[in-house]
Amino acid sequence: MFTSIVDFKSTYEEEIEGTMKILSALSDVSLSQTVTDGHRTLGRVAWHIAATIPEMSKLIGLDVKGPDEKAPVPKTAAEIKAAYKKASDSLMEQVVSNWSNDTLQVEDDMYGQTWKRGKSLAVIISHEVHHRGQMTVLMRQAGLIVPGVYGPAMEEWEQYGAPPPAI
Repeated sequence: MFTSIVDFKSTYEEEIEGTMKILSALSDVSLSQTVTDGHRTLGRVAWHIAATIPEMSKLIGLDVKGPDEKAPVPKTAAEIKAAYKKASDSLMEQVVSNWSNDTLQVEDDMYGQTWKRGKSLAVIISHEVHHRGQMTVLMRQAGLIVPGVYGPAMEEWEQYGAPPPAI
């Protein structure tokens, strides 16, 4: 749970950067990749991340600009990336400009539970990271190179002068 706007801002800036790295590695063809029949496609998961930001933010009193949760998945990775960037930047701007540390203690009804706004912001980020992890599996299945977010990906170890970890 966040108790300061400064902590939220620094954390979310890093997570936005990580998500943008993942979204930038997508191709239009890869958007149709699924783990198995009857599950979300890679494009649907990416779109879900973008569309959830304004949906969840509305529940905590913010007017975040971004895609409607019911909007169809775009046909291109660039459209998804642009929608995510718009939503994440809007969330950051809304919180930094309109909230104080005290606002993070305000409680809201979130999906039938009562959460402080500082928790809601943490959940928005955790939700994004959770689905970003799902995306990396689908990206590998689609034959894409997955960029490192919290450290080097397998293909990036050489840049650090080290062999990739043993398989």
